[in-house]
Amino acid sequence: MSYPSSSRRLVLRSAAALALAGIGSAAVAQEVVKIGFSGPLSGGAALYGKNVLSGMEMAIAEINADGLEVAGKKVKLELVALDDKYNPSESAINTQRLVQEHKTPAVLIPHSGGSFAVQTTNERLGVLLLSYTSVPTITARGNKLTIRIPPEFTGYVEPFTRYAMGKFGKNLAIANADHDYAKAWTAAFKPAWEAAGGKVVAENPMSYNRSTDFYSGVSRVLAAKPDVMFIGGASEPTGLVVKQARELGFKGGFVIIDQAKMDEIAKVTGGYGPLEGSIGVLPLVEDTRAHARDFVERFRKLHPGRDPSSEVSLNYTAVHALAQAMRLAGTVSDAKAIRAKLNEAFKTLPKKYNPNDIEGVDDKGGALANTYVAVVEGGKIRQVTLRELSSK
Repeated sequence: MSYPSSSRRLVLRSAAALALAGIGSAAVAQEVVKIGFSGPLSGGAALYGKNVLSGMEMAIAEINADGLEVAGKKVKLELVALDDKYNPSESAINTQRLVQEHKTPAVLIPHSGGSFAVQTTNERLGVLLLSYTSVPTITARGNKLTIRIPPEFTGYVEPFTRYAMGKFGKNLAIANADHDYAKAWTAAFKPAWEAAGGKVVAENPMSYNRSTDFYSGVSRVLAAKPDVMFIGGASEPTGLVVKQARELGFKGGFVIIDQAKMDEIAKVTGGYGPLEGSIGVLPLVEDTRAHARDFVERFRKLHPGRDPSSEVSLNYTAVHALAQAMRLAGTVSDAKAIRAKLNEAFKTLPKKYNPNDIEGVDDKGGALANTYVAVVEGGKIRQVTLRELSSK
C-alpha cells in the first residue's frame, strides 16, 4: 500500500513515537533496588572498608551487566555507601537512614560492633543484615534477618594454636588490637592456648585504628620473652606491629587474626620474610585454585596496581548470592523471603562468582566453607586447609 507523502510522514512520526514510548516503558519497568553499606571509609581502618566496598561494587557491576530479572521484572542494583568510621553507633544510625531514605532491603556491615548495634533494630526495620565478621555470636543470637558472610573464626583457634605452639614454643604475648572483634578473638584464643599447655606471658592490646607507632606497646610484651605473638586488626597497622617487633629483635612466630591479610601486611614489612613462622588467612593472590586466580585477574583489570583481599572476594560473593536469592525468592523487598533462599543461593552460584568456595549457610545464617589458610615458611606462603591442620 502506498501513502501520500504527508500521510507517510505521519505514519513514520507515529512509529517513532511508539518506539520511544516502548523505550520509555522499558526504562520505567526496570526497578532500581539500592543495597546499603555502612563501614569505615576514613580513619585507620579505611583501607579495610574500601576493600569491602570494592568487592560489592564489582559484583553489582557484573549483575547489572548480565541482567537481573526477579519475578519477570528487570532489576538494576545500586550501592549506597555511608562512612561509619568503625563506630557502632554510627552503623546503627546509617542503617536507619539507608532503610528510611533509600528503602534498602539489605545492608552490609563489615565489623562486629556495628553488626551488633544494627541487630537491635534490623528485624523491626525489615532489613537483612549482611554481616562481614567471623564472630560466631552474630548468628548465635538468633536474629532471623542476619547472614554472617565469612565462616566463624573459632574454626581457626585450635589449628592456629597447634601450629604456632608446635613450631615455636608455649609462651604467648597478646598484642592484638583493642576493638570489639579483636577482643572476641582474644576471649576465644587465650583459654585455648592455655588449655593446650601454653602460658600467656604478656597481654597488651593496642589501638590499631588510632596509632601509627607501636614501639612502646611491642617493647612491653617482648620484655616477657614470648615465643609467639598473637596480633591483628586492620592490615596496615598489623604490618607495623610485625615490622617493629622484628626491629626490636623478636625471632618467634605470629598468630594473626583473620581481619589482617598477609599480602597487605607484606607491603608494610617489605615482603613475607619478616612474617616467617606466621599463620593467618590465605591471601587471595596466593590461592592456587583456578577460579580464585581468574577472580584475581578480573579484579586487577578493573583496578590496575591493586590486588584483591578476601574482604574484596567474600563480599563480592555475598552480593552475588544476594541477587541470586532475590531471583529464587521472587522478590527484591521481602527480607525474610530473601534470607530464606540464601543457603540455596550460595550453593547454586557459579564458581566464577564464588572464589572462596562458600558452601552454603547453616540454619542460623553462618557461612560454611573448608577454609584455606596460609603459613609462611622459608619466606614463602604455603597453602593449607583448616581441616588438614586439624587432622595433624
